[in-house]
Amino acid sequence: MANTTLAIESLAAQIGENVYIDIAKWHLYLRDAHLHTVVAEQLYPMLEDGNLDDDRVAGVLQGISVKLGGGKREVPLADLIPMQSQVHLMDVLEEFQRKM
Repeated sequence: MANTTLAIESLAAQIGENVYIDIAKWHLYLRDAHLHTVVAEQLYPMLEDGNLDDDRVAGVLQGISVKLGGGKREVPLADLIPMQSQVHLMDVLEEFQRKM
């Protein structure tokens, strides 16, 4: 269990440094938005099982709600991550899976 926790923390750090959301042309990295850990926790089992694919990752991102305006509105994380950042996410995930 400790190894899994460390792996998720390592994955979260890599996601947080490389993946951003775009808000009014501002790049807010997931670590700064405090979203990197929840993303890593939800994607790690996919890496562990060797079932990484774009559609499944997109589904996970679609299922993570981001509260805006103090909770007045919720938007799926998938709607906030631009395509280039999604590519970075897949690169991070593929590299992390190779090293497992």
